[in-house]
Amino acid sequence: MIQLDEKIYFYLLFIIPVIVVLFLLLLIWKKRTQKKFADSVLLKRLTPTRSYYKSTLKLIIFLLGLSSLIMALVNPKIGTKLETVKREGVDIVFAVDVSKSMLAEDIAPNRLEKAKRIVSEIINQLASDRIGIIAYAGQAFPQLPITTDYGAAKMFLQSMNTDMLSSQGTAINEAIELATTFYDDEDQTNRVLFIISDGEDHSEGTTLDAVEEAVDEGIKIYTIGVGKPKGAPIPIKRNGILETLKKDAQGEVVITKLNPEVLAEISEEGDGLYIDGTNTEEAVSIIKDELLRMDKTEFEAKQFAEYKDQFQWFLAAGLLFLFLEIFILDRKTKWLKKLNLFNDKQPE
Repeated sequence: MIQLDEKIYFYLLFIIPVIVVLFLLLLIWKKRTQKKFADSVLLKRLTPTRSYYKSTLKLIIFLLGLSSLIMALVNPKIGTKLETVKREGVDIVFAVDVSKSMLAEDIAPNRLEKAKRIVSEIINQLASDRIGIIAYAGQAFPQLPITTDYGAAKMFLQSMNTDMLSSQGTAINEAIELATTFYDDEDQTNRVLFIISDGEDHSEGTTLDAVEEAVDEGIKIYTIGVGKPKGAPIPIKRNGILETLKKDAQGEVVITKLNPEVLAEISEEGDGLYIDGTNTEEAVSIIKDELLRMDKTEFEAKQFAEYKDQFQWFLAAGLLFLFLEIFILDRKTKWLKKLNLFNDKQPE
């Protein structure tokens, strides 16, 4: 497993295209200046040892050296020792609604971003619990299986959007049914499912049946409502610019509303709790208290316990490239001239 210590230094790579542009501008300027002085035939006679390719080679070697030094600053580390550790915790699955109604902006910046922030803040409060993530709209999709890798969980969480599932609608029952397959039957840990949604449910007839089956599997279901009962239209944007508002078949603007009653019923049947997600801090605090009250189950988890620095290889490569760049001259050398590696034509 690879770990990057100082990712911020990746921004230094933006220097490379700047250097390339400056190099090209310099070549254009030199060519124009030389044309004012003499034509190309005379220039070749005046500078017979000049190489037209070495300057590009020097630039490439210099950029390789610079890139290597930047990677040395990032300091990649490789996990060399995998060990199994005993941990105590709860198995938690987050089912996040990614239907189009989650684009409504009655909660800033919109419902989906609010849901993602709540989940991210909950993850920040966890210590040794295992987590999984499900995305659902008209169907449910496993985003991340049960894991203790919180960094990966946040990465997958941030990538979630309303275009990731082609089937639109809100099928909470499918999310619950999929969640029941996430938990490890061997460990028999305490199981928690958080459904983060605006409460719109297009599968009401089967949702409570799915809840009942989940409870029989020992899963406790909590629901977190994002949105406001007053509702809001669903914006349709392109490149962040509002184009129009979603309309129904009659041409009327669709107003999507938070439905806390549906979510409260699900959590009640699921032996959990309905939580208003309007205030992120309060919602996370309630969830933290609920998780602390639960019995923790011991389970085994494999993780890399020892990482070795790899910066020295990049540092050595960077210094080597820069050393080579210094000793490559712009003019032809005798042995290179004989080999004619750059296909330089001899002046007539």
